[in-house]
Amino acid sequence: MKSILAFIAFLTIASGSLFGQTGQEIVDVTKVFLKTLSAEELEQISLPFDDPGREKWTNLPVGLVPRPGKRYGDLSEASMLQFHRVLTTLFSSQGYLKITSIMQLDDILNVVYDSTFRRGKISKEGLAQIKKLDWEYGNYYISVWGTPDMKEPWGLNLGGHHMAISLSMADGNYSLTPLFIGTDPAEVRITKYAGLRVLSKEEDYGFLLINALTEQQKKVATLSQKVPGDIITNPNGPKRIDDYYGIKAADMNKEQKGLLEWLIKEYVDNLEHVGAKRAYDKLLKTGIDNIYFAWIGSYEARNPHYYIINGPDFMIEYDNVGFDNDGNHIHAIWREKGNDFGEDILKAHYLGHKH
Repeated sequence: MKSILAFIAFLTIASGSLFGQTGQEIVDVTKVFLKTLSAEELEQISLPFDDPGREKWTNLPVGLVPRPGKRYGDLSEASMLQFHRVLTTLFSSQGYLKITSIMQLDDILNVVYDSTFRRGKISKEGLAQIKKLDWEYGNYYISVWGTPDMKEPWGLNLGGHHMAISLSMADGNYSLTPLFIGTDPAEVRITKYAGLRVLSKEEDYGFLLINALTEQQKKVATLSQKVPGDIITNPNGPKRIDDYYGIKAADMNKEQKGLLEWLIKEYVDNLEHVGAKRAYDKLLKTGIDNIYFAWIGSYEARNPHYYIINGPDFMIEYDNVGFDNDGNHIHAIWREKGNDFGEDILKAHYLGHKH
């Protein structure tokens, strides 16, 4: 028994140590990235940590909502190479490929609309309006708030069409929520890219879970309202969901809970291993049984649908409607309650340090 307890204690200590180690790696790799920039670029990318803009985000194209910082597409190749090292330090291979694929999907979206125009399905004027939205692989903006450091607070944002990444860090601890990802189209249906689905499992695991419920459980889980046109906690919405809806995990069987865990991990496991484990361990402290799952819309793909996973410590929202009401446009977000933009981390820092 003593040996088991000692092993558990070792794992706890090791986990904390690894988290600090990862924090140092994030600081170091960001510093190296900043050294690749010219003085002018460094001035563009650097912003005060206490600037309220740090906590502003949007998923809209930059043609509609400009972003602060430095445009990714204007970086030198040396800076691009190092920025990808930043991304691969923050994210798992799964998360990194989703992020870079979302960026690439903007170029594919332009190919799709060009093809749609040639097929006579949109007018020349309509295509021109779409082009003004200014989405493409290079149109994502990097901003660094404060100075990368293991003690003092700082942050890094990457924002653009269908992406909002917000790193907040202090005392070696870090948060990457809110983390917004989206895809349009969710499934590319024409051109040589037909069949590509960048956020496939966010959708597939949702359908697996809702369809694994009994008819009575489905009635509890399904809300009788129209599928929202966007996630409810979008930047222009009320931002808060205070109540719990749907079916409680305590009322699911073992297999159904397993599917719920798959779905949650699809979001959490976008982070590098240590960060993902810490986030999931935090979730487990309050128990899987205390998580609620709610669904709106169709139980079949290629139709509008929505789900929310709401627990004491976190919330995941997913919405898929599509401009043609065809379930082909995903918006999804993962939030840590009380720790979006590093709220908990910063609170602990300021309580422990005189500023």
